[in-house]
Amino acid sequence: MSDFEDHPLYGLMHPRSVAFWGASNDPMAMGSVQLGELLAMGFQGPIYPIHPTQKQVLGLRAYARATDVEGPVDLAILVLPTRVVPEVLDDCGKKGIKFAIIVSAGFAETGSEGQTLQQQIVSIANHYGIRFLGPNCIGAVNPRHKLNTTFYPYEATPGFIGMASQSGSFVTQMFIHLAKFGLGFSQGLSVGNEAVTDITDCLEYLGKCPWTKVIGLYIEGIRRGRDFLRVAQEVSRRKPIVAYYVGGSASGRQAGLSHTGALAGRDEVYNAAFAQTGVIRATSMEELFDFCWVLGSQPLPKGNRVAVLTNSGGPGAAAADAAERSGLVLARFSETTREALRALLPHTASYANPVDMTFARNYSDYYETIPRILLEDEGVDSLFMYFLVPHKRVITSVLNAMTGGSGDPQAMAVEYMKTQARAVTSLAASYGKPLVGGSFYTRDELFIRELQDRGLPVLSSPERAVRALGALARYAAFRRDA
Repeated sequence: MSDFEDHPLYGLMHPRSVAFWGASNDPMAMGSVQLGELLAMGFQGPIYPIHPTQKQVLGLRAYARATDVEGPVDLAILVLPTRVVPEVLDDCGKKGIKFAIIVSAGFAETGSEGQTLQQQIVSIANHYGIRFLGPNCIGAVNPRHKLNTTFYPYEATPGFIGMASQSGSFVTQMFIHLAKFGLGFSQGLSVGNEAVTDITDCLEYLGKCPWTKVIGLYIEGIRRGRDFLRVAQEVSRRKPIVAYYVGGSASGRQAGLSHTGALAGRDEVYNAAFAQTGVIRATSMEELFDFCWVLGSQPLPKGNRVAVLTNSGGPGAAAADAAERSGLVLARFSETTREALRALLPHTASYANPVDMTFARNYSDYYETIPRILLEDEGVDSLFMYFLVPHKRVITSVLNAMTGGSGDPQAMAVEYMKTQARAVTSLAASYGKPLVGGSFYTRDELFIRELQDRGLPVLSSPERAVRALGALARYAAFRRDA
């Protein structure tokens, strides 16, 4: 058994069978929605709805109690009123269930009475040896295992981003956000009140996951500070960790306390802890996933010298400004590079850094020849490209005029854009240097979709892309010094 399979959370995230409390034939009930999403995901094992009166739930045979189920059960999912959770968890223990996800709220986050209830379920779990997520969590997702215990549909592909969050919606709401960029979770865990399983446990687990290339954390407070430092430092030596921490302000601390009962600390304390352990701090959820995208897909740069290639002056200036604010420096090109650029660029272009091509003589210069020149320069550690993409309709019109309407200009335009995308992405792979794009176009545009599907991050603005390159350079510096 591998270290990954031996981890205490492996069984919770890879159950062979599931028992579900809280679903009924009321389609609007939260438990029904969550069971529906588990079914929609195509979970491969047996699913046993538990209901005191209904004999069938959502087309599945239902059981009055867990102990009535004939076969073994690996995972229990509880979407129930708070007061009945202890009794049901005890029933799970008698059945021999070793893993649970407790969605129900109303525990330690609500005050002393809730804290007493939470301690009661912890005692029950300890007695039977049950490992659970929650309470007050939204569940977990493991796309490769076809497991989705949340109430939100997972329609993205299995990806390389592992997520552990003290907010449930920052797992589920990210399903669609990631899909917009062709990305997905390797695994995602909502920890809720962390009564038994906390964010440090999840970090350790994701650190061992072979499908997770980068780990994202949403943090309102860390309970086991020393353990977190130890685990984060160990994991960061192998794969990047990006954290969005919101408890640094007085308002953030109070919100976290009422949300999950988390105890937060000042920004300065967390900044020092993150710097010590190589954790890259993000300032928003959008930035967290920007950073995860780039850190999980690009090679580590040797330094912080970036080349900026653009065909519009404004985005180039914005990228240069973002570079300095992110700890990057604009690379100084060698004379060989400058001479090669002079030979290719029109007199209106700039062959300094940023390289602003304005209107190049042909697109292959922009997408292949000039990026190759920049990547070959030993003084360039990474490359940012701004994609002012010609619309497919424009290319089709030009080709239609050139061919006099013969052939299939639309198909020719599609193939042309795919060819240019292949040229850019093959360059990125052959030089071993990070290449990140920025564009205000989305995956609705064929060219952007081709780039992203071939593994090139194209972020939603020049500034976001360059900030992510800065995060990559900081992580690379940590790895060099570790």
